[in-house]
Amino acid sequence: MVTRCPAWGHPEPSLNSQWLSLLLLLLLLPGPPPALGMEDASFPHLGESSQPPPRACPPRCSCPRADTVDCAGLDLRVFPDNITRAVQHLSLQNNQLQELPYNELSRLSGLRTLNLHNNRISSEGLPDEAFESLTQLQHIYVAHNKLSNAGLPPDAFHGSQAVVTLSLSSNRLSYVPPSLPSSLERLHLQNNLISKVPRGALSRQTHLRELYLQYNQLTDRGLDATTFRFTSYPALSTHHPQVGISSLRLSGPVLNNPPPTRSTRPPTLGAQPDADPLSPASKLHCLEYLDLSHNQLAAVPAGLPRTLAVLHLGRNRIRRVEAARLRGLRGLRYLLLQHNQLGAAGLPAGALRPLRGLHTLHLYGNGLDRVPQALPRRLRALVLPHNRVTTLGAHDLAATPRLAELNLAYNRLASARVHRRAFHRLRALCSLDLAGNQLTLLPSGLPASLHTLRLQRNQLRALEPEPLAGLDQLQELCLAHNRLRVGDIGPGTWHELQALQVLDLSHNELSFVPPDLPEALEELHLQGNRISHVGPEAFLSTPRLRALFLRANRLHMTSIAPEAFLGLPHLRVVDTTGNPEPVLVQLPPTAPRRPRAEGP
Repeated sequence: MVTRCPAWGHPEPSLNSQWLSLLLLLLLLPGPPPALGMEDASFPHLGESSQPPPRACPPRCSCPRADTVDCAGLDLRVFPDNITRAVQHLSLQNNQLQELPYNELSRLSGLRTLNLHNNRISSEGLPDEAFESLTQLQHIYVAHNKLSNAGLPPDAFHGSQAVVTLSLSSNRLSYVPPSLPSSLERLHLQNNLISKVPRGALSRQTHLRELYLQYNQLTDRGLDATTFRFTSYPALSTHHPQVGISSLRLSGPVLNNPPPTRSTRPPTLGAQPDADPLSPASKLHCLEYLDLSHNQLAAVPAGLPRTLAVLHLGRNRIRRVEAARLRGLRGLRYLLLQHNQLGAAGLPAGALRPLRGLHTLHLYGNGLDRVPQALPRRLRALVLPHNRVTTLGAHDLAATPRLAELNLAYNRLASARVHRRAFHRLRALCSLDLAGNQLTLLPSGLPASLHTLRLQRNQLRALEPEPLAGLDQLQELCLAHNRLRVGDIGPGTWHELQALQVLDLSHNELSFVPPDLPEALEELHLQGNRISHVGPEAFLSTPRLRALFLRANRLHMTSIAPEAFLGLPHLRVVDTTGNPEPVLVQLPPTAPRRPRAEGP
């Protein structure tokens, strides 16, 4: 039986075909609109973006993070009015702002850092209780403005009890403002017109660790015995922190605000063996760093906190240091008294003896005629340049056997007045600076521990091997600006300097390169001499030489032998500028690199 398929256009009527047609018709009819709220909210629709909406940011400002608004250096004259409430760090420095609107500032309740450095804000521009609602504010920078005590609201910092850093430096303050936040740890008041610290001005700053008062007009009358201490007597349970700044190290003759480390909670006063229960207690019992330099003080202030680790009194008018003013400062590590007026009698023997933990003492520029006597035994660095010291006796340094750095540069020391045992006890000495004196011979008895020896700008006329014998750890020797000639350098002078890497013989009277230089030498300074020829064997003893300075000599174009630098594979610098003619220099070829082993 053959089944026939219906022809196209002539379907056979059936019930199934009718139902199929009806179903197809229903599917093609437009359906009802979808109900509101039924669409997939996560699916991007036409005209919409899958990215979150942009954060609001004041015009011309930048907002790199949700909690940061940076409007620095835009010459703004009006406080921005559309700062997000979520801001935690607001930078408005280097603008022209003259006032802070209370309404705009108070709504920024989450603010932690406010930088208003270098604007034109006056005391009248600070509203009463300006920071009252900013309970999370930690750092306020209002340096380089026009703040003065006249018109400064007495409650300007009321309520800001989370502030740990307050910078009011470079303004027009004439005294320390009252009612500062009691939570302060760092207070910057340098470069103002401050002539006094009113009684009680710092009575609430019990957490203060760093106080900067340099470059002001403070006198002895502006700092009385109660500035740093209570006048009442403390209970035996009062806490006094121990100093925790042992790792601090100065990197030069001038200390520029080194960061002291935090101290730990101490035992009670009754547990301290040196505490006097009848003496006034320090209200600044966390203070570690105090900078009073560049003022008009004639004496060391009284009542200094026992916790001090750094005391900067440089560039005042101090004429005498009394031991009584330093008693109790056993944790003091750094005392800077440079450029005062101590003279010959301003530092009597034993004046610094109470400072048992003293590490560094700066006394340069004081007119001292001898090394101070009875210094603390633990002293590690004694800096005495630019004084009038003429003599160094056998026992002048015997009380400080732990010295690692001694600087007596630019005094009036003559070879005949330096005792042969002057350095005998200094077995830990690493750096000795005797530059700018009147020495004609190398000192005898130099410590074998020396790493650096500076003797430039003296009157040295001869070098003998005996004073340098045993200095097998010496790495740097400076003999510049003397009167040395090659014939005045004795045979074997450099023989025991096995570790010497830097030798400075510049600005002497050398006519050729000295022979038999140390083998470990890497840097040789010969500029400013009378050298007119460099032979092929000049550097045979210095195979590690890296830098050679021959400028300002008497060299001509062919004065350096072509073979002079053979055997110096590390030589990279040869300076011959400032000679009568350009000099031909043939550096040795660099050593070929070894091919790296390839992996399988």
